[in-house]
Amino acid sequence: MTSFGDLLGPNPTLLTGDDEAESDLLNKVDPAAVAAAHPTASIAWAYLAEAALENIVDDAHATQGYVTAYAFARTGYHRGLDQLRRHGWKGFGPVPWSHEPNQGFLRCVGALARAAQAIGEEDEYLRCLDLLNDSDPNAIGQLGLD
Repeated sequence: MTSFGDLLGPNPTLLTGDDEAESDLLNKVDPAAVAAAHPTASIAWAYLAEAALENIVDDAHATQGYVTAYAFARTGYHRGLDQLRRHGWKGFGPVPWSHEPNQGFLRCVGALARAAQAIGEEDEYLRCLDLLNDSDPNAIGQLGLD
């Protein structure tokens, strides 16, 4: 039985993460520099996307901020999909939030959901919520999307 209680489902996918990128981010290295040095590290793109969302302070700059967040989040999402596939993920199955190296990918999906909703891309927003729910039902709450 998988840790998600599905007798027939695939085992959870556990990414290995990027120790250098994660260390740089914890040591307050500029996330843009980390993404440039480690472009496959979803966590760096998550930091950039979340910062773009947090830095929207007025309506005059909101569209630019949402589009920037969308682009960063989509990049991290695709880099995360590449990693998941290399770890045996077939497009479905658990990607647990509790496994910290998975959080970069899941945070990118969450930021993509927020940015998509903000620019009116409702279908993408709903796809992101479905992906998060399918990956780990706890992820939506952890990301404040509930």
